[in-house]
Amino acid sequence: MNNRIKRFLNNPSKTVVSSFKVRGIQFIITISFTLITVFAMLFVGILIYNKSSNLLENNATLSTKQLVNQVNSNIEYYLKSTKEVSNLLEKNIYLNENIPNSKLQDQMNVIQTIREDITSVAVFSDKGELIIGSPSLILKDKVNIINQDWFKSAINKSENIKFSLPHVQNLFNGKHDWVVSLSRGIYFYSGTKKVHGVLLVDMNYSTIGQLCQNISIGKRGYIYIVDSDNNIIYHPQQQLINIGLKSEKREDYLGSYIEDSDEGKKLVTIKTVNYTNWKVVAVAYMSEISDLKKTGTNFIGWILFVCIILVIFIFGFISAKISHPIKQLEESMKRVEEGEFNIYIDVKGEDEVERLATAFNLMISKVRYLMGQIVMEQEAKRKSELDALQAQINPHFLYNTLDSIVWMAENGKNDGVITMVTALAKLFRISISRGRNIITVREEIEHAKNYLIIQKIRYKNKFKFEIITQEEVLEYKTTKLILQPLIENSIYHGIEYMVDEGFIRISVSITNGKLLYEVSDNGLGIDPEKLKHLLEYRVKTDSGSGVGVKNVHERIQIRYGMEYGLEIQSEIEEGTTIKIWLPLIKE
Repeated sequence: MNNRIKRFLNNPSKTVVSSFKVRGIQFIITISFTLITVFAMLFVGILIYNKSSNLLENNATLSTKQLVNQVNSNIEYYLKSTKEVSNLLEKNIYLNENIPNSKLQDQMNVIQTIREDITSVAVFSDKGELIIGSPSLILKDKVNIINQDWFKSAINKSENIKFSLPHVQNLFNGKHDWVVSLSRGIYFYSGTKKVHGVLLVDMNYSTIGQLCQNISIGKRGYIYIVDSDNNIIYHPQQQLINIGLKSEKREDYLGSYIEDSDEGKKLVTIKTVNYTNWKVVAVAYMSEISDLKKTGTNFIGWILFVCIILVIFIFGFISAKISHPIKQLEESMKRVEEGEFNIYIDVKGEDEVERLATAFNLMISKVRYLMGQIVMEQEAKRKSELDALQAQINPHFLYNTLDSIVWMAENGKNDGVITMVTALAKLFRISISRGRNIITVREEIEHAKNYLIIQKIRYKNKFKFEIITQEEVLEYKTTKLILQPLIENSIYHGIEYMVDEGFIRISVSITNGKLLYEVSDNGLGIDPEKLKHLLEYRVKTDSGSGVGVKNVHERIQIRYGMEYGLEIQSEIEEGTTIKIWLPLIKE
């Protein structure tokens, strides 16, 4: 930078020209690469569009053929199974020596029960008489069977199986099913006489419709079925055809072809169904394929547009690459200046900039390390001070307790001596706790109870106390010696100077998923101004056990976090309640 300034001072015109040349080169590089990239993208986009258009048309044709084959196979399978039922019935009818009979009737009933799509099965003589049927069929009056088309085609050609067009079967009482009839000429024995007749099997038309209804060809495409004479057997829009609002050309053609219609160009695919010479016709609208092409074109166009914008931004970024790392360093230094030391910069650029960034990161790392050391030292110092305070035993309390024991012994109050010595021994045993800082709630309550027993005797029953616990909390873990300083505070500052009898209540429970101690008294209370700053770190207690209320609060927060600790409520001349919040810990 200094060299550039010197050059500018020595020859300012040359420096300005050089600067313009640099800018011109950056501009030319940006524009050249942008144009090359755009032309390459346009070329690739056109190739992709042409290829995808051909693929869409081929896939649409192939998909339509596959659907036609699928429907054709389903219908062939269905008609074949119905034909097999007809063959089985023909064989059984011929083998029965005399019909009608109960055995043949049972066989027909079983077949119809198994094949729910078969609505009726009947055998007619060549004179149109109903010989046997299932279910129990009764011909309607004045029904002329001989003039029925299915009867004529079957009676004239005994080996021919004829599938009729869909129609309502009105031959039998109580039955008006929409069916496709399969009829064939047969021979049967009536007594010893061989009779020519017709076997009729009616299939529910809805079954054939179901084979086609679930097939979708795009959003508007459909499949329909015609017979060998191009009469419609099934069409999804049959009602529109019946009222003349729709028509089909029905070409005698197999395969796929493009058809012009009032609705636009259609891709028509036709295949013949075996056994019947029916034709399955699939219709796909070419406009939907065009819509897919249009969607693909729009997609490619948006991709090209986004890519061009990205290319412009990328080359713009490259042209500004030299100044960007310096700006990063400047911003990072400002953040450090504002006191943010938890920062790391990853600057990529010229060697000089990278070395500067590395030196900056090293400097910040050393500052963080030194600050961390200071924090750790201060934290260790605080913990040592608190541990030392916790380990202290107030000599004044011990002296007064021993003095009270001596006084009671001199006056022959042996029971009182035993009580105080026992309580004092338990008090010190729990205080020592083999060096443990964590004890059970049961032990902490026992320690507080012994302390209260000693103080109650020393103060000549100046106060009463009550301890309430929930049985389920006694085995939870707690920090040691957190109740004694609070009880001591209640006695020395709340009850000692009272005229009336004092009362201290201690309770422990589980509240809101936490362990809660409460120490309440009816003493003199705490001055509001003093209460406001009582838990602050620098506040000193006037007297007491040497641990103090604030030290209990700090011990808990150092060990468990800022969400735990003490909560104090106090009213002058009313009393004080201190809540201790701890986590629930079993182990």
